[in-house]
Amino acid sequence: MTTYSDLQLDAMRELANIGSGNAATALASMLGREVELSVPRALALPLADAVDAVGPADKTVSSVVLPIFGDINALVLLLFPTEDAATLCGLLGVEAGTEVGDSAIGEIGNILGTSYINALAMMASLAIEPRPPHVVTDMLGAIVATLLAETVGETDSALVLDTGLAVAGVECELSFLLLPTSGGIAELLGRLGVGNA
Repeated sequence: MTTYSDLQLDAMRELANIGSGNAATALASMLGREVELSVPRALALPLADAVDAVGPADKTVSSVVLPIFGDINALVLLLFPTEDAATLCGLLGVEAGTEVGDSAIGEIGNILGTSYINALAMMASLAIEPRPPHVVTDMLGAIVATLLAETVGETDSALVLDTGLAVAGVECELSFLLLPTSGGIAELLGRLGVGNA
């Protein structure tokens, strides 16, 4: 099992904080409301532990999946508790669980995920691009099992960013997981200059 030093985790946390600032600005522009994002916890974990860190397998969540390709191939997975997804949809005047609601959550996830990805690309000098997002609402365990089936043997660890989101003072939660193909986190840390820390 790979373990990461405090210096490496600090580098990933700093990356998360920069991504959060970019994401908050972009999301505030879309929603027309003040947005605050904070990342109290950044973890680099083996995949099974990463899933446990974001919640129980039987918890129903709305997820936005963004495939990434380029210098690092990965999946970005944003997980919103269903009640928080409904809150965000309500702020946009749409109903959660509908086609329009899923589209709204997909766009929010796209803005957040792309902001993190752009920060990652800038800080680590990576050429990476996201593909269009897709939205799935299901139990956490089922979503992760499907993603594992798609990336079987390629993903060994995940970067987990627990994120606090406040829109016009309304609190929501989400978890951001970066699931790089094998060796992706090591490549990222090397690009950040902390590969052998």
